[in-house]
Amino acid sequence: MVLIAIVAVGIAIAGVAAFFVSSSSTGASVMKTGQASQNGANSQAENMVAMLMAPTTENAPALGSSDARVTIVEFGDYQCTWCHRWHESTKDTLLDNYVKTGKVRFLFKDFPINDLADRASSMAAEASYCAADQGKYWEYHDELYSNWKGENTGWVTKASLQQFALNIGIDEPTFSECLDSGKHRGLVRENYNLAVAAGLNATPSFIVLSEGENPKLISGAHPYTTFQRVIDEAYTT
Repeated sequence: MVLIAIVAVGIAIAGVAAFFVSSSSTGASVMKTGQASQNGANSQAENMVAMLMAPTTENAPALGSSDARVTIVEFGDYQCTWCHRWHESTKDTLLDNYVKTGKVRFLFKDFPINDLADRASSMAAEASYCAADQGKYWEYHDELYSNWKGENTGWVTKASLQQFALNIGIDEPTFSECLDSGKHRGLVRENYNLAVAAGLNATPSFIVLSEGENPKLISGAHPYTTFQRVIDEAYTT
């Protein structure tokens, strides 16, 4: 766990004293660091930021403008109750007011922490990349949350994932072949490992990356107003 200190990321690394300081004005946390091993910390932090900023695959692109000053990376689980609530209550408003207007670039990365023996959360995530292969990543992402039926209640099955694919016009035989092959299992595991390396322990978690600022962590299904304050602050500093 040597990378655990690169949380909400920016400048901390193992061997550097680091902690989050809660900000009552924004509801976010910012990374504070000491000076030891600063050069090595900066180098590894830059690598972490690059991993966070990059889409999991080119077929699952970020939403919004590449020129946006602010990037928000959501780490979520398709079975997660609070992820679903955030998707239903906050996501669309955030997209309409900030992503579609060019102010925010938005990515989703998988953190399947609700897996049991059936690996349902991971399987849903893998299915999203099978949909991405056919150019419908975000449509499938939304379809999963729109059909959410609780955590580990049995709603995520191969049959249900196939139906969701049909619902959005995906070629189902190709989709099923992809899912059966485990083609994208490694991508989901890489996202999970990235979340752990960043010190995350809950879903949804949002890492906010702004030019010239220490990254911020918003942990939990915060309301739109929290994101509004964090984003607006980035544009006024």
